[in-house]
This record gives sequence, structure tokens and C-alpha cells, in this order.
Amino acid sequence: MAILVNLDRMLEKRNMKSSELADAINITTANLSILKTGKAKAIRFSTLEAICEALKCQPGDLLEYSSEL
Repeated sequence: MAILVNLDRMLEKRNMKSSELADAINITTANLSILKTGKAKAIRFSTLEAICEALKCQPGDLLEYSSEL
């Protein structure tokens, strides 16, 4: 079971680079990279909210549950 992070997909849909998003939500590119690769153990709701606001999306657009992993 796993939670998949589809941040790369949303960045591509919005034609935005990781560095632009990191600047927009005021986190480091290293921390954003941890989120993008799915290596994060947790995410703050405030960070998730900032990402959704910057990308004009819903949390469900970014996160996906898979029972097959």
C-alpha cells in the first residue's frame, strides 16, 4: 500500500518548473524534490494548501492511493 505523489504531472500540466513552485510556496527545492519523488513521510496541510493554491488544483490531483505497491 502506498500514497503516490503526482506533483510532476501537475507541474507539467501547469507548465511550471519545480524551482518556480518552490519559490512560490517558499520551500527549498530540495524539500520539494523529496515530495516529488515520493520519499516524504509526511506533508503539512499548510504546504499542501500552498501547493494547491499555486497550481490551482485539489489535493486529490496531487495524491493517489494505491494498494498494489
